[in-house]
Amino acid sequence: MKKKMSDVAYIETPLGITAITGDQEGISKISIKEESKRTVSNTIPYHLQEAVVQFKEYFEGKRTDFDVKLNPSGTDFQKRVWKELLHIPYGHTTTYLDIAKRLGDPKCIRAAASANGKNPLWIMIPCHRVIGSDGSLTGYAGGLWRKKWLLDHENPVKQQTLF
Repeated sequence: MKKKMSDVAYIETPLGITAITGDQEGISKISIKEESKRTVSNTIPYHLQEAVVQFKEYFEGKRTDFDVKLNPSGTDFQKRVWKELLHIPYGHTTTYLDIAKRLGDPKCIRAAASANGKNPLWIMIPCHRVIGSDGSLTGYAGGLWRKKWLLDHENPVKQQTLF
């Protein structure tokens, strides 16, 4: 049986060139590209158009959640963790321990953290919203500076006026 090919679109984001991969079954991978020579896509494949629109809206501050079909590859446990990540509201954080508890086993904290780190859908499955129990920004495949940027983007400090 021949494996079907996925489409890829490269878009510019404030955090670098992002590759969005998927097909009619849904978005399967979103990743940041470190190479600076990658150019953005001139045309966006049909199956990726809505994901690209929603991603741009997110970075423009016009979108707080995504409603495109997701189709990540992973183990059953990883998919359970990723599903749990989808319940973390925009502008909020949780801890690896809280995720493990929600999965029903506080002892699976390391496995939950590992699954979090293997999340193939950068931002759409919000693994950046998971922090250490002490409030530290721990582990992020895209780099801690990107995690900090995303958390600041989702929860900007509002300057109060004095007058």
